[in-house]
Amino acid sequence: MGKLINTSGKRKSAIARATIKAGKGRVRVNKKPIELVEPEIARLKMMEPLVLAREKSNKVDISVNVEGGGFMGQADSVRTAIARGLVEFFGDDELKERYLNYDRALLVNDPRRHLPKTPLGRGARKKRQKSYR
Repeated sequence: MGKLINTSGKRKSAIARATIKAGKGRVRVNKKPIELVEPEIARLKMMEPLVLAREKSNKVDISVNVEGGGFMGQADSVRTAIARGLVEFFGDDELKERYLNYDRALLVNDPRRHLPKTPLGRGARKKRQKSYR
């Protein structure tokens, strides 16, 4: 049996775990082919690392399990997991450089998190107006 790589990606509260092994270029997200993922905007986001590494991504099979968060957070975490996995599987510095030049978030988790609601307002930052006159 060949090489097997496990990677993960995070965005907000979504966590994606990717398993990469030698194969024919099949990509599955939660046991569903990536071509069938809805909505389309999330699918396009997930496919960015595959499109940037077209010549290499058709030599591996990728299986991703993702949970938590909304559909866009999940899409971002999936693309990070896939990009990290491809770089680690091929050990290719040129591919890593290509990803970093395109978008650093492909290889680095986005640290921004949800700010909790505070008292005296409707959200995290909004406050009730006050008038002294």
